[in-house]
Amino acid sequence: MRLPTALLLLIFLLPCAALAQGDTRITFLGRQLEKGRDPRARSQAALVLGATEDPEAVTPLCGGLKDPSELVRAAVAKGLGALLEPKGLDCLQAVQGEADATVQAAVAESIKVIKAFQSRRPRFYLSLDALKDKTGRVPAELVKVTQERLRSKLVRRGAQMAPEKESKAAAKGALKKLGVHGYRITAEIQATDSGGLRLQLLCMTYPEQSLMGQVEVNAAGAPPADLLKALIPRAIEEAAATFEWSSET
Repeated sequence: MRLPTALLLLIFLLPCAALAQGDTRITFLGRQLEKGRDPRARSQAALVLGATEDPEAVTPLCGGLKDPSELVRAAVAKGLGALLEPKGLDCLQAVQGEADATVQAAVAESIKVIKAFQSRRPRFYLSLDALKDKTGRVPAELVKVTQERLRSKLVRRGAQMAPEKESKAAAKGALKKLGVHGYRITAEIQATDSGGLRLQLLCMTYPEQSLMGQVEVNAAGAPPADLLKALIPRAIEEAAATFEWSSET
């Protein structure tokens, strides 16, 4: 595989209404799921939460497994299955004794889907460093949320995440067993001259730590939470294309 030299890629995102509303979506849907009067509305909120592909949706969905309506609990189980998050699997496994047959079937199916996703053959092996906030202005909780979203999107892209503090020998053993390439990603949140935010991904080979290059994506015109949420998938798309992440060895 060809290793590209350092490459700078800039993407400027224009502010828009959809972006400005992005940070409140999970909160709004979670409130609808918890307090909506109509079970059909709560069920719809659960399904939409599952379709967000956002790990932040796990918490409201797990709470929804206690809803008095069987219709809602079944929708919640389906939503958790769509999210494909490990924490969602824990919640589903905790309610396998569900009394209602329809809900029980939805729980079982979602458990099956998540386990199948977790056992699929990865496209690449990835060590992800802790996200760094170089601006000094992003709240710690938002940095944590952004890290989780970054991890989730990388896993959906086909990454198998390496354990923290993995030894070089263990990494080489895992790569040999999986038959894929290994990468290490260091991500930083930086400020831009225009007052926006930049998400930078530095990529190296793993476990050798040879520098491959970096990608950067910029955004402005919205609150930090909205900007970071929008930047994550774009940064990953650029990195995947630039560094040719693939399972070919």
